[in-house]
Amino acid sequence: MSSPDAARTPLSRARVAEAAVALADDVGLDGTTMRRLADDLGVTPMALYKHVANREELVDAMVDHIVGEMIAPDADPDAVTAGTWKSALRAQVTASRAVVLRHPWSVEAIETRTLASPVVLAYMDRLMRILFAGGLSADLVHHAMHALSTRMWGFTRDVLPTPSMPDDPAERASALAGFAEAYPGIVRMATTAPHAGAECDSDAEFAFALEILLDSFERLHAAGWSSVPAVV
Repeated sequence: MSSPDAARTPLSRARVAEAAVALADDVGLDGTTMRRLADDLGVTPMALYKHVANREELVDAMVDHIVGEMIAPDADPDAVTAGTWKSALRAQVTASRAVVLRHPWSVEAIETRTLASPVVLAYMDRLMRILFAGGLSADLVHHAMHALSTRMWGFTRDVLPTPSMPDDPAERASALAGFAEAYPGIVRMATTAPHAGAECDSDAEFAFALEILLDSFERLHAAGWSSVPAVV
């Protein structure tokens, strides 16, 4: 149950999400019910519905909160160069994994989302901008995002689907203009990479990622790699 001071703090979607994340850390995602959350906040369940329409929307807000925690300050796309993109991407994905390890239930929450929210899109855009800053082509960025899959979130699963564009040309142009301002990396990839926007060829993406792994294994073998540090 919340303290009297906490109960008097005005509710907002952000505060509801933050409290829900804390509750899920204690009882898991399944145990995070609207009634239990209301008890923790010292309000009635109906008060929550002014900020989230239902439990699914609550989980959406929780995922947005979690993704907000993932942003790594030392992986700013605007500061990335051709010589630093790998370290920046590594720092960002490692930061995401740290968040997932702090909130183990978040894997299930992310996996059950059916569409990427603006916050999720901004995170994906961030990764693409890091890749573009490294000089990678739109074609390679497209396939790299598939190869990363949800390693970008700190675990493994397929990429979250993104909203589809309107069929009407005028509406599509307007939507793209808005997207271009908010998510320049996504739009650059989507408008210039071959096959972008087409149905995903899962066999081709699987083969692409497999070849990356095999090439890396071969390179490590040639370099005499070992997981055990050499004794000096």
